[in-house]
Amino acid sequence: MSRLARATVDLDALRHNLAVARRRAPDSNCMAVLKADAYGHGLLPVAHELAEGADAFAVSCLEEALPLRLAGLRHRIVLLEGFFDAGEITTLAARRLDAVIHQPWQIEALAQADITAPIDCWLKVDTGMGRLGFLPEEAPAALDRLRRLPGVGTVRWMTHLASADVPDSAVTEAQLERFGALAGSSTETTAANSAATLHGREAHADWVRPGIMLYGASPFEDAGIHPALRPVMTLEAALISVKRLPAGHGVGYGARFVCPESMPVGVVSIGYGDGYPRQAPDGMPVLINGQRCAVIGKVSMDMVCVDLRNAPQARVGDAATLWGEAPLATEIAGYCGTISYELFCQLTPRVQRVYRRGGNHGQG
Repeated sequence: MSRLARATVDLDALRHNLAVARRRAPDSNCMAVLKADAYGHGLLPVAHELAEGADAFAVSCLEEALPLRLAGLRHRIVLLEGFFDAGEITTLAARRLDAVIHQPWQIEALAQADITAPIDCWLKVDTGMGRLGFLPEEAPAALDRLRRLPGVGTVRWMTHLASADVPDSAVTEAQLERFGALAGSSTETTAANSAATLHGREAHADWVRPGIMLYGASPFEDAGIHPALRPVMTLEAALISVKRLPAGHGVGYGARFVCPESMPVGVVSIGYGDGYPRQAPDGMPVLINGQRCAVIGKVSMDMVCVDLRNAPQARVGDAATLWGEAPLATEIAGYCGTISYELFCQLTPRVQRVYRRGGNHGQG
């Protein structure tokens, strides 16, 4: 048996979650966010699966957009960070890629560009995120300048919500007020990320931009999953060692965990070299043959140790589920002081991606 570190992607769940986004925002177009290799799930397999139900795709940069075009996908593709230098503009025009415009220099670069096909642009307004975008008082002049350029096609408005994961947030309300006062009804607008798509009809506007919700993880602060969503990724590995250690025996580097009694200890074929979080604390759950066990000792590059007292019949070769339907990625993220987004994105190429339909992806 070859070393197992496998992320199984449930394509049916992926489609289901996109359908949830469409039901929550029935009057909006849907821009599926595929940046960072579709949040670690695989850019092209995810894009092809969502192609029928999505109106557009969003990626971070040109390097993420080109594979979609080369794969034959003809959807609108929006570069959320726009272009990084003027040399990219001709490629955007040739490949029919939309640019998010968030800096004055980008407008001037478009003014100087020698292109035959106009580029559709999304003017980003910083309504309170404090990241990319023109301040509200700067945005009208930027819009006017963009609209006068022959190399620019349709201009749409965009903003990003800083606190949409907090329901009924006053920050979100203030951002939407600023954005609405600017955008009016003169052109299409987008503000809603996953959290605002699920909870916040006032933010839906013309386009919603579901990201993490497509992959079945909750965008909200609680550790559970939104009841309408289905987990997409199941991360699995296998037990490669099972032995009994005596009371007082240390486990792993630095002996962070010391056996309180004679106990069975398993070694699972995954580690931080695969993207499994090195900061995993003692007690973080791992499912062994359906039984909830616990991480013990520091995570190594290729291995993690688990307490098998809850699964005394476990044997070498048995399946270990690191996250999926149970435990949820959001729960694991909570143990590690991070978010499910990071868990998904940091999985390395050493983890095999397998694409299937339906659930229950046990090793078998």
